[in-house]
Amino acid sequence: MPNFSIPLSGLTAESTALSTIANNLSNQNTTGYKDKVVLFSDLFYQNLGTSGSGDPIQMGAGTQVGSTPSLFTQGNVSSTGVPTDVAIQGDGFFVVQDGGGVVSYTRAGDFSELNNYLVTSSGQQVLGYPAANGVINTGAGIVPLQLGAGTISPPSATGNVQLTTNLNAAANVGDTFSTPITVYDSLGASHVLTYTYTNTGPGAWSYSIGIPAADVGATGNPVSVASGNLTFDSNGNLTAPAANVTGITVGPPNTAALSDGASALNLTWQLYGNNGVSLLTQVASPSSTSSAQQDGTGSGTLDKFSIGSDGTITGSFSNGKTQALGQLALATFSNNDGLQLDGDTDFSPTLASGQAVVGVPGAGGRGTVSGGALEMSNVDIATEFSNLIVAQRGFEADAKAVTTFDQITQDTIALKQ
Repeated sequence: MPNFSIPLSGLTAESTALSTIANNLSNQNTTGYKDKVVLFSDLFYQNLGTSGSGDPIQMGAGTQVGSTPSLFTQGNVSSTGVPTDVAIQGDGFFVVQDGGGVVSYTRAGDFSELNNYLVTSSGQQVLGYPAANGVINTGAGIVPLQLGAGTISPPSATGNVQLTTNLNAAANVGDTFSTPITVYDSLGASHVLTYTYTNTGPGAWSYSIGIPAADVGATGNPVSVASGNLTFDSNGNLTAPAANVTGITVGPPNTAALSDGASALNLTWQLYGNNGVSLLTQVASPSSTSSAQQDGTGSGTLDKFSIGSDGTITGSFSNGKTQALGQLALATFSNNDGLQLDGDTDFSPTLASGQAVVGVPGAGGRGTVSGGALEMSNVDIATEFSNLIVAQRGFEADAKAVTTFDQITQDTIALKQ
């Protein structure tokens, strides 16, 4: 009598294949989804004897699903421009944690910001290395990553001032020209210094640097904090001072202390560029300042952030400074096929996969990441349609075997009649 279990095992296996293909097709637009395949294996064999030459005579018992591995090939990386989106290029998984502290791993980087934390679409917190004062400590354990909301970039007191100025060679003795520049003290408060030049003769000028009286706790006219003389040669180039003017101090030990309690302003007036050419000139052209630069900043608040290829989250602040806010972590496994799928594109480790090895992107065999982009599903529709046809034909063939076996059984029963 025919063994119905043989074609029935084929129907079961092909049904699993059809379901898997359908699942792949339904997830063709799922971020970070990895295509799955169904691999069959034959069942045990019944030994019916041997042939005349001693070869075994065996009959198979059908088929079964041997494995359903995920294909961890790279999906296409699509730019989104969303700063919280991150795509992995290469090996590795993001490390995420739910509200109960359960850690999972995912390739889907469609993150968002929630209560200043980087979170997945299902609300899990993304883990990585924290930063303190812009310094990332990769030796510390991974923690939920914060995105720096409320972080203040500290001020920097001005230490250098650079003015590109021409003084009119046709000026008369006593003519003046003034140019302001805003500088910052150690508390981040701004002060306007006014550079005033007075012609004292051919190729000769005096200068005075003033600060508003209120800034140093005084009243009345601006307080002069530095003064001196300038000399130019017949080509209009500065000859004296021959070096940068240093020691322009506003605050103690001078009597004019800053009224906001900040440390003294210690400024160097850069009279010459890196090439040794003077930034102050005297030619027959109206006096003007074409460029005014200084290296101080006030305090700043976070404007935006970006994620680099090594996973570093860099914040950009309103004062023009940048600062590291943290660094994404990636995990790798010795056997990706051993990972357990939990839904929501999450994976959990098993004994077969081995434990996670966590580190920074771009090191230890881990891939890099792309901020403002997503890794799309690696499902290939053409391949899935081909697999669908093959599985359909297999199912139909097994079904035909069942109906054939049924007809043979009916014919056998009819022999008794």
